[in-house]
Amino acid sequence: MSRERVPFSFELFPPRNAVAAHTLWDTIQQLASVGPEFMSVTYGANGSSRESSLEVLRYILEHTSVLPLAHLTCVGSSHYEANRLVREFLDAGITNFLALRGDPPHGAVEGDQFLGDLGSASELVQLIHRVQTERAQYATLPSRSPAGGGSIPSSRQKVRVAVAAFPNGHPRSKRSNQDIDTLLAKQTSGATVAITQLFFHAEDYLGFVAGARAAGVTIPILPGVMPTTTPTRLERILALTGERRPDELSRRLHASDSLDEQSQIGVAHAVMLSREILAGGAPGLHLYTFNQHQAALSVLEGAGLLAGTDLTSKIQRKEFV
Repeated sequence: MSRERVPFSFELFPPRNAVAAHTLWDTIQQLASVGPEFMSVTYGANGSSRESSLEVLRYILEHTSVLPLAHLTCVGSSHYEANRLVREFLDAGITNFLALRGDPPHGAVEGDQFLGDLGSASELVQLIHRVQTERAQYATLPSRSPAGGGSIPSSRQKVRVAVAAFPNGHPRSKRSNQDIDTLLAKQTSGATVAITQLFFHAEDYLGFVAGARAAGVTIPILPGVMPTTTPTRLERILALTGERRPDELSRRLHASDSLDEQSQIGVAHAVMLSREILAGGAPGLHLYTFNQHQAALSVLEGAGLLAGTDLTSKIQRKEFV
């Protein structure tokens, strides 16, 4: 009897120029070929990448069979601006979102008036559901009547709203259990799945999930895993997130001058991490790709999630480079 397929998904970010865009379209096709549950696309601070984010989401929607998931942030937005943005994405056919509070503008402190009308991701979750409900009330279906006209559909397309989770605590958290309380509030607001910030130690994710379940969180908590394939990237990630340093990974990356060897080291660590958290009960994997498909596909292959596909030999021959 074959085991149930473990779901996985990918995160992408909008391209910064035409050359990067051309490469990204190929990456999307390569990632789509292995059947992910969804592909998420990041959204720049204060909407700085709105047009390019929407372009990538439309490409996924129109050129693959994969569900696109749009990141949305609410920092600095008025109710009107946030409402208009959600409607714009819904009108484009995007019905899956990752609702984020977002980071404050550079140099701002917590007491500054930078938040706008929506003070939390929970409020954004509620707004997304409300906009969809209000929008659906005005939707019409073609009438079969000779007189023409329309009719209100008996059911509406539902939105799926994901939220972020922080196994090692959000940088602005003031107490140890605040992140679990916040996740529970997001679930109460209508979140349907959580995706964690990346982490390097299996016990961080598994311990967080255990605490969340004990507190009443029932939605799936997808672990965010990033194959960290260069020492420079590792140092930047640690500086941005404050995550615990993975000592062995760090030592091996910094000891190597070979890009190929560094990539193999980073993939091997991500494979080991993925196997541990899947064995511990993780419901799937969400891979942060840096818009590069080779490492992400190698992690899935190493974790045994692509068994039965023809990708093994392709990856070994580096046809995805």
